[in-house]
Amino acid sequence: MKFVSIKRSLFLCLFLVSGFAFAQDPIDSETVTVVKPYSPSVREASKIKAVPGKADSVSTTKRSVKYNIFSVPVASTFTPVKGRATRVERERAPKAYDNYATLGIGNYTNVLAEFYSNIEVNRDQNFGVYLLHNSSQGGIDGVLLDNKFYDTSLNLNYGSKDRDFAWNTELGVEHQLFNWYGVSDALPMTDSEILSIDPQQNYYSVFGGGNIEFYDSFFKGADLEIRQTGDASGTSEQKIDLNSTLEFNILDELITTDVQANFVNGSTDRFYTADIENKYSFLNLGINPSLLILRNNLTLNLGAAFFYSSDIENSDGNFYIYPKVTASYKLLEDYFTPYAGLEGGLKQNSYYNFVQQNPYVSPTTAVAPTDNLYNFYLGAKGKLTNTVSYNFRGGYNAEDVKPLFVKNAYDPTIMEGYAYGNSFGVVYDNVKTLSFFANVSVDVSDDFRLGITGEFFDYDTDVQQEAWNLPTYNAELTADYQITDKWYAGANLFLVGQREAMSIVDNRPVDGGIDREPITLDSYFDANTHVGYRINDQFTAFVKGSNLLNNDYQRWSDFQVQGIQILGGVTYKFDYN
Repeated sequence: MKFVSIKRSLFLCLFLVSGFAFAQDPIDSETVTVVKPYSPSVREASKIKAVPGKADSVSTTKRSVKYNIFSVPVASTFTPVKGRATRVERERAPKAYDNYATLGIGNYTNVLAEFYSNIEVNRDQNFGVYLLHNSSQGGIDGVLLDNKFYDTSLNLNYGSKDRDFAWNTELGVEHQLFNWYGVSDALPMTDSEILSIDPQQNYYSVFGGGNIEFYDSFFKGADLEIRQTGDASGTSEQKIDLNSTLEFNILDELITTDVQANFVNGSTDRFYTADIENKYSFLNLGINPSLLILRNNLTLNLGAAFFYSSDIENSDGNFYIYPKVTASYKLLEDYFTPYAGLEGGLKQNSYYNFVQQNPYVSPTTAVAPTDNLYNFYLGAKGKLTNTVSYNFRGGYNAEDVKPLFVKNAYDPTIMEGYAYGNSFGVVYDNVKTLSFFANVSVDVSDDFRLGITGEFFDYDTDVQQEAWNLPTYNAELTADYQITDKWYAGANLFLVGQREAMSIVDNRPVDGGIDREPITLDSYFDANTHVGYRINDQFTAFVKGSNLLNNDYQRWSDFQVQGIQILGGVTYKFDYN
């Protein structure tokens, strides 16, 4: 490229020179003869000096500058102070106590007593005592029979925590007293005849067990519970539940295996319709392996449950297989997480569990396990803002041999306090349930929290006319408010929808007897609240209110509830040293 540029420059110069020569040639040109060409030499060139000389006219002389500081003293009253680090005032944390006692008394002679104590045996071991008593002397308006109740339990526990594992054992007793006071107005009995009924029932329970947890082992832990239950009518039941969990890491995947065994054995003096001893005995063994898969925002649990159930009393046994699959995926971090599941299992029912759900059952109840074929659900959870979270879900549940509470018939020939249509039995049916669930929780502020929950149910039965005593919907609102450092308050409002039930009717003019017929129990609304004041670090005074709207509703048919209940008390926290 450089050669081409030089060639072009030479050509341009020749062109200009030739043009210049042509332009200077006059019309009458003369011939010039060149004798010798001009040859310049280097010594004829004038060398430019590197430093030019300076003329006198621009030469100047520097003058020396003299200066001094004119210092004037200034009066000042400022005195510097030695700096100090700023102290941050910290709020003193409330002292934590290991023990407390609560006592409250209200109308209907309601009594609430609670005591908890934790004793440190040594650095790694603790001994605990927990006592709870809740009772009422009754006095429900319009009820002729005694309707008092009390529920008392005592629990002793001993635990230890080591570097590699922790274990805990417990032993407890429980005593409950209830009355079958729900006698129908339709009974052809005088008030004096009704008052001759002895409706009292006592339940007794003794339980023990424990659990152990390993921190760095494939055997993660196990728990065991043994319970003996009895009542004043001759019922006796033994129940044993054992559960354990194993975990394995294979190719960076977590495999969990749950192993369980439960045994129930019991007997009652008779069936409700026949004076024959009622015996039952079941042994259920199950194993549930599952694979946990974590991929970015995806959580997938793939598993299945295998059960063998032995009906020892009838020398029968069956195998069951259930799905155990759950999945969730975070689409928008914590704001939207859809989830789904398909699960099932074998649930062992017991007389003790029936009593906790409905204390007015008769001691003639048949016991059998429930086969939960599958429970499919699909939902989404997350948060709308940093203070508002939600959970919405729809599901379809299929259960075989599901227990339903239904009112017993009127049969005074049994000559027991539960035989006047004032107790409940258990019937079993195959029930399919379509449900919808919604929950919204709001942290209005650091001191005020609010939660709203609602559920809707639609039932389909095979044999029974209705899904007895199961609500079509329910809703609940809970609120907790820390008003000041001293004052706090809370509320619990719940709404229970209509239920289909059986009721005793007097239809002797038609067929000469007392019978049952289906009825619809009205929905009911119950408002409960509490207010407390912290007198100091150790004493707190409180007031609790229940059924504040004084609604005269029936949770179970013909069983009225107490009206407005106000209970006040004090809690005392303390240490032994």
